[in-house]
Amino acid sequence: MEGEKELVIPDGSLYYTVSENGVQITRFQGTAVQVTVPEAIEGRPVRGLAKKAFLSRKDLRRVTLPDTLEEVGDWAFGYCSGLVQVTLPKKQIRFGKAVFLECGSLRQIRLTASAQAGECREKPWDCAQAKGGEDTGECAPELLAAAVTAFDAYYLLDPLQAGSGEWLEKWDARLAAILHTPDQEGYSRQVLCGEEDYGSTDLGAYVREKRKGKVRLAFLRLMFPTGLKEPLRKELEEYLVSHTKGEESQETWLVVLEEHGDDRDYYSLFARLGCLGADNLGEILADIGEDYPEMKAHFLKCREAGAKAEDFFEGLSLDD
Repeated sequence: MEGEKELVIPDGSLYYTVSENGVQITRFQGTAVQVTVPEAIEGRPVRGLAKKAFLSRKDLRRVTLPDTLEEVGDWAFGYCSGLVQVTLPKKQIRFGKAVFLECGSLRQIRLTASAQAGECREKPWDCAQAKGGEDTGECAPELLAAAVTAFDAYYLLDPLQAGSGEWLEKWDARLAAILHTPDQEGYSRQVLCGEEDYGSTDLGAYVREKRKGKVRLAFLRLMFPTGLKEPLRKELEEYLVSHTKGEESQETWLVVLEEHGDDRDYYSLFARLGCLGADNLGEILADIGEDYPEMKAHFLKCREAGAKAEDFFEGLSLDD
């Protein structure tokens, strides 16, 4: 590219152009796992990422973008299949098309307070404290990431509004729409396109994957319940319970076992919701085997506590 310059960074290079408005990052080359785009180059602020700037960088895991950023071009991080976390300034940013196309590993889009607003830019807008359900106006990075991965809803990629009551209502509306979509919807398109594009054309496998996707989203929203209305909360909980071990389909249990066996937050929520009971405990323990001893111990402890509670209430009954 004419006028393109190179900035060498650890394990790679950022290429850029300079204009009166500032600096635009045109592309990245290298094997860096983590990249922090600087606020300024040659004394000029970094204003944008060009179209396809980080396209197909498979090694990339984490990216931090500067407070000076104003625009991110089309497909800037497209096909970065290993990307798990992006940090953005909490400010108005113009995003192009499908910025995170096929970034299936993306788990967090974190927001940092803008220096323009007089805030400390090092403070992460991480909503771990919002698990209690209080509406703080902050956004769980996991919800923002899901908006562009699981939802493909780029209208929710709005750093300024993310976490607000209105934004959460839109997020929940999209979640409800997915939850209510028939599991077989889209299958005919998969068959027409063939296995090369979409994997197996087996209907049963397709339906199972659709249900797993719904289970993942239900778990995610219950993990970060800020602003979650009671009717949707109840519906999410009922969906998870209806797909546990021992039911006609058991995607709730499969997601926990296959993806979160070492994550106490997930398997403890699984137990609290009533997905674990006397009728399926034996099968669940058999599935776990020797793989996840802490999860197995937790489930046994839950069952023991439940048995003691049952004995207590039975002891309160009056003899005829």
